[in-house]
Amino acid sequence: MIDATVVLILATFLLAGLVKGVIGLGLPTVSLAILTVAIDLPTAMALLLVPSFVTNLWQAMVGGYARLILQRTWPFLLAATLSIWFGAQALNHLQLSLLSALLGTLLTAYSVVSLVGFRLSISTRQASWLGPLLGLVNGTLTGMTGSFVVPGVLYLQALGFDRNALIQAMGMLFTLSTLALAVALQGNALLDLELGAYSALALLPAVIGMLLGQRIRRVISESLFRKVFFIALLALGVYIIVTALGGL
Repeated sequence: MIDATVVLILATFLLAGLVKGVIGLGLPTVSLAILTVAIDLPTAMALLLVPSFVTNLWQAMVGGYARLILQRTWPFLLAATLSIWFGAQALNHLQLSLLSALLGTLLTAYSVVSLVGFRLSISTRQASWLGPLLGLVNGTLTGMTGSFVVPGVLYLQALGFDRNALIQAMGMLFTLSTLALAVALQGNALLDLELGAYSALALLPAVIGMLLGQRIRRVISESLFRKVFFIALLALGVYIIVTALGGL
């Protein structure tokens, strides 16, 4: 990798960490959206592994709701984790332009849903069968694109957790997904020591960004920041779709 690419990686994870520090999510999403524009999708997925794992493990361990979350979501989490392996098989069998377009579509859909304030509501009975089904979908899409959020975040929001429990639940989903994605990339010969080293290097700006984001959260409107974030993510998602389809 050339120096300009290293600078891009460091700047991307600084920004992604800052977003996560302000709103509690967004590090894999932001890093994927930016890096996929500049480099190929599997490389972008490999680069996010260390920053995503460390920052989300931190988030998953804080809150005190772990037992409650596991009691309510373990079938979803299990399906979302195991199915990543199967989704990742597409990285060696489908055109990367198609998978990049799929990533752009997921980012666009997630942005639109968030901007309009759409929220699902799922009863306990519905969750018993929807959880494993949506986990299977989430894991498959994660393996194909590296994006953890659709439909997983929407499902967790629909369960009615309070804000702190929801943030911890997302941290648990993202941590498990990152571990499974690392195994899947390694198993498909898409992760090597060099990429692992660059991913480890990206951890420092990601943590610095998170700490800055937590400071910024105290002085700005989180709702305004979220709105700007999702508008920017929407634009990136559309750009990725157009660029990917143009390369077919």
